[in-house]
Amino acid sequence: MRTRRAVVRAGMAASLGMVLALSACGQNSAGGGDEAGGSGGQPSGGIKVGVILPETDTSARWEGFDKPMLDKAMRAQGLDPDIQNAQGDEQKFSTLADGMISSGVKALVIASISGDGGSSVAAKAKAQGIPVIDYDRLNLGGTSDYYVSFDNEKVGALQGQGLVQGVGNKPGAQIIQIEGAPTDNNATLYTNGQLSVLQPKYDSGAYKLVQNQAIDKWDNQVAGTTFEQILTGNGGKVDGVAVANDGMAGSVVTVLSKYGLNGKVPVTGQDATADGLAAILRGDMYMTVFKPIQEEADAAAKLAGALAKGDTAAADAVATQTVADPKGNRQVKSVLLQPQLITKDNVKTVTDAGYIKAAEICTGANAATCGQLGIK
Repeated sequence: MRTRRAVVRAGMAASLGMVLALSACGQNSAGGGDEAGGSGGQPSGGIKVGVILPETDTSARWEGFDKPMLDKAMRAQGLDPDIQNAQGDEQKFSTLADGMISSGVKALVIASISGDGGSSVAAKAKAQGIPVIDYDRLNLGGTSDYYVSFDNEKVGALQGQGLVQGVGNKPGAQIIQIEGAPTDNNATLYTNGQLSVLQPKYDSGAYKLVQNQAIDKWDNQVAGTTFEQILTGNGGKVDGVAVANDGMAGSVVTVLSKYGLNGKVPVTGQDATADGLAAILRGDMYMTVFKPIQEEADAAAKLAGALAKGDTAAADAVATQTVADPKGNRQVKSVLLQPQLITKDNVKTVTDAGYIKAAEICTGANAATCGQLGIK
């Protein structure tokens, strides 16, 4: 049994500003469910479970991938899922949870907007005897019974490795880190993972850290403004940008384009979105992290199915790892899945797996690149 520590790093702050549209939200399609209605499918007559997803503004994954994949996986387990999205609104997140609890769901799966909001919902569900699964994000100090996610420190380590691959051995390479929300434990883990690779470079003087900046609410617009402020404050000099996800990376690329630096400065991402992969094929981003969300959805569905039937032994057989919650002084039974580093050379991995269609990323100048890489 492996243990992963969630260590909270202090001093992460955010800035305000710039407008950039996230077109990926409407592009990514994962199949597996009708988008009509709350759960995206017809009632199955199975055991009712609730699922609350966090938002749609900062990442295309929640509606494009998680929703249909969770719906399909849960119905395969004999469940009748009610899948709703809180649209980044903490009050709506709480209200959706209240409605699901009142409706008599037998298990609740939550991908929280913040740790405090998720912990509050978990406490209310537990008071009604409803088991809770933290999905993708662990709520520190909470009471959820189980946790399903990817190995998030490994995600950050892959971002660090990708940045080093892209930057190479340029002496004194100047690095800017644009991180996720300080209220999201995953963002902390990504940063920890990045620093496991980059800190030795900083300590030796091989690389120079210009600034490491967290972005409140993973806001893509704020990420762009913040990055531009850091860039101009550093005299327009940057040799690599570690960015926590594809949405914010898109904002960074827009700023780099403004200064004629796109394609010259390696940029990292995460989620293997259509926009992120297209940017990698163009050369505007160096890498992203692919997390096969179907595996996460399947694990959550198996856990929810077991818990909804009161079979904790079956649930424990699925969640064979643990993650430390230092705020709650507890160990949380977990499923930790493995992410994959994606550069231009293996973008085909994502399209072959069916997460992104070649037609979404092989347009315009990328068509020739896709032909060379066998993406079709």
